[in-house]
Amino acid sequence: MAIKKELLDELRQRRVEALAGGGAEKMKKRHAEGRLGARERVELLFDRDSFSEYGMHVNHACHMPDFVDKCMPGDGVVTGTGNVDGRPVAIYSQDFTVGGGALGQMHAKKIKDIMTIACETGIPVVAINDSGGARIQEAIHSLSGYGQVFYQNVAASGVVPQIAIVAGPCAGGAAYSPALMDFLIQTRTHSSMFICGPEVIKAATGQVAPIEQYGSAEAHASVSGNIHFIAEDDRHAIQIAQQLISFLPLNNLQDPPHAIPTEVVLEHDEGMNELVPDDPKVGFDVYTVIGRLMDPGQWLEVQRDFARNIVIGFGRINGMVVGIVANQPAYKAGCLDIDSSDKAARFIRFCNAFNVPLINLVDVPGFMPGLAQERGGIIRHGAKMLFAYAAATVPKITVIMRKAYGGAYLAMCSKDMGADFIFAWPCAEIAVMGAESAARIIYKKEIEAAPDRSKKAAELIRFYREHFATPYQAASRDMVTDVIEPSETRTRVAQALRISLTKRVTRPAKKHGLIPL
Repeated sequence: MAIKKELLDELRQRRVEALAGGGAEKMKKRHAEGRLGARERVELLFDRDSFSEYGMHVNHACHMPDFVDKCMPGDGVVTGTGNVDGRPVAIYSQDFTVGGGALGQMHAKKIKDIMTIACETGIPVVAINDSGGARIQEAIHSLSGYGQVFYQNVAASGVVPQIAIVAGPCAGGAAYSPALMDFLIQTRTHSSMFICGPEVIKAATGQVAPIEQYGSAEAHASVSGNIHFIAEDDRHAIQIAQQLISFLPLNNLQDPPHAIPTEVVLEHDEGMNELVPDDPKVGFDVYTVIGRLMDPGQWLEVQRDFARNIVIGFGRINGMVVGIVANQPAYKAGCLDIDSSDKAARFIRFCNAFNVPLINLVDVPGFMPGLAQERGGIIRHGAKMLFAYAAATVPKITVIMRKAYGGAYLAMCSKDMGADFIFAWPCAEIAVMGAESAARIIYKKEIEAAPDRSKKAAELIRFYREHFATPYQAASRDMVTDVIEPSETRTRVAQALRISLTKRVTRPAKKHGLIPL
């Protein structure tokens, strides 16, 4: 006998009510503001008809008298799995039209469950945050729910990639789940992320702090460094997430999605020889090097607006996925400072966790000098880069384009810090410090005794640069794999990448190293 029609009708009606979320009027208002609903965001992320929802019929578990009879479709969050460009991905998308997307016991359970599924099946997680915070009516259960979500974020860390999209309010404890994830995308409008609102800050400290100064996408992208990408709107945020996923493996046991062509064409790029100025004091834009090194259209910069003296991002070279860490001579002369050290170290550790080879482009005059840097802990922050590179077991290829001085030379992944291949351009200067400073210290007596001190100093600086700051000095001691023409860079890096993709390194058994946080 066939199933009763009444049962099918009831199921279909329940589905209609669940899919409606907070209702047509609320959705109409969101659309007028240029915002999408929770389900629309999900549909936009996934390949057509690939989304499979989990927990559609979940309702809240609040027992307060004025709340118990309320219906909260999905308890304010949509969860499930689908395909992004044919590859499986898990998602949860908070629905602000249902009780402000507030987190309660069942809301948290749905998030925890989908993240557990992601970890056990080895697929990335995308979290779309759009919530008014904890559901006050559920009191301690909401607080417990946040704890469960945070715990699961940490359990997933280094196992599957985690991408957070902040597309609405994300305040108080809610901000810590995105903060525990690998990449954060925040929409320029209609979103905010903070621990304390302006009223709380004023009450506690007397300070007047407009939300734009610390909770906006611009503030997080350029000042605090809490987010990695600014999206113009919901659709752009989804596009960034899709592009990011295209460079990442599904989990830590897989290699990235390399797309190596059957026939690899290796050609010299003569234009690379024209990029670096003759004068080592003149800056140049490292993006010009990155643009020629990457396959066309295969470059996604991460944290573009934060610590611009270092550039990080994902790309492909002859189809092979790589992570780029590059000094930017056009900004602060490419010096390493507190923020750039943190930015690079975190990216290096992500690449290592997910088997992404690292390409390091070096033109660094040293660590940033100054009282603020010293008092701010530049030693501790700079040590994070040293730790990250030394701990990384993925292929590490370093190209010394120009200056590589002192501790910063080591911090940018020298051979002693575990680089597998080191290529140096003929204009590279590898030394403890710049030729000007070194010569004035080493030849101080000769300079002071000379009739024309300026002339003598210039002569000895030139002598030092030619004999001790040359790449051939390092090459003669096997600290450089080869000195190459800039035009050969893409070819040599591609060859080194291809041979090192099978690299495997075993480290001593331990729980984890103690990075200088």
